[in-house]
Amino acid sequence: MSFFEKLRAGFSRTSQRVGGGIVALFKGRMLDDEVLEELEDMLVGADFGPRMAARFVASFAESHRGMEVDGPEVRKVLMKEMIRVLEPVARPLVVDAAKKPFVVLVVGVNGAGKTTTIAKLAHNARKEGHKVMLAAGDTFRAAAIEQLVIWGDRTGCPVVAKQAGADSAAVAFEAIEKARQDKADVLFVDTAGRLHNRSDLMAELEKMVRVMRKVDPSAPHATLLVLDATAGQNVIAQVETFGGLVPLTGLVMTKLDGTARGGILVALAERFGLPVHAIGVGEGVDDLQPFSAEVLAQAIMGED
Repeated sequence: MSFFEKLRAGFSRTSQRVGGGIVALFKGRMLDDEVLEELEDMLVGADFGPRMAARFVASFAESHRGMEVDGPEVRKVLMKEMIRVLEPVARPLVVDAAKKPFVVLVVGVNGAGKTTTIAKLAHNARKEGHKVMLAAGDTFRAAAIEQLVIWGDRTGCPVVAKQAGADSAAVAFEAIEKARQDKADVLFVDTAGRLHNRSDLMAELEKMVRVMRKVDPSAPHATLLVLDATAGQNVIAQVETFGGLVPLTGLVMTKLDGTARGGILVALAERFGLPVHAIGVGEGVDDLQPFSAEVLAQAIMGED
């Protein structure tokens, strides 16, 4: 199954809920306040976000009020609006060759798929011809260290790791020095994801960045937040929280094959405007790819 086929399959519940729901909603009905309210509720329920849902419905109402419209027409108009919102943020991660190693700090809550996302990003970077190294900076969990070492073996990327409980900043420092010695092009640095004590996490991330800059004053060159699509509107709070801890440069959305509310990507794009570098629809190393706004909109709306 191709990535696009997996994406379409993953969004089948969303497209049934939204695309199919719109067709059913407008069948034989005039565009009145009741229908518009139902449409807005449908979009909010698919995690498009209240602002995006209200803006689309208001715009559509202004141009079509009192007219008899059919569901496929409404679906096409909505898809165009989604593409307009998503296109500016659909930007793949670009490695700056002038920065060697190009240091990518990867943050996110535990369970979002952070470690496997690093492996997939590393795999893609290697396919592009880059020499890649990984750093097991989530020293809080032994399982995270072990998992990254396993993924390093699978993807052919050396991993800098210490024992559980070690200083994560020391891991990052050693990794940058090692990446420089080995002339690596890209270094992906994993981090802890616990949010129950934000002050501890903030202190840890700040220390990691401060120590990195002792080796390279410009590091990290990218800071990516990994988000789990199944968390729905909770990802909005995660962007706000992590954005308050470190300057985010981009997002990666995982587990889009496990949610019926795929509109969350549209809500994120409309609210934050941060680049969305990649989306994931499975566990395999090839299941994380840059996304096209048009392809994503088609998958969400169930267009043929």
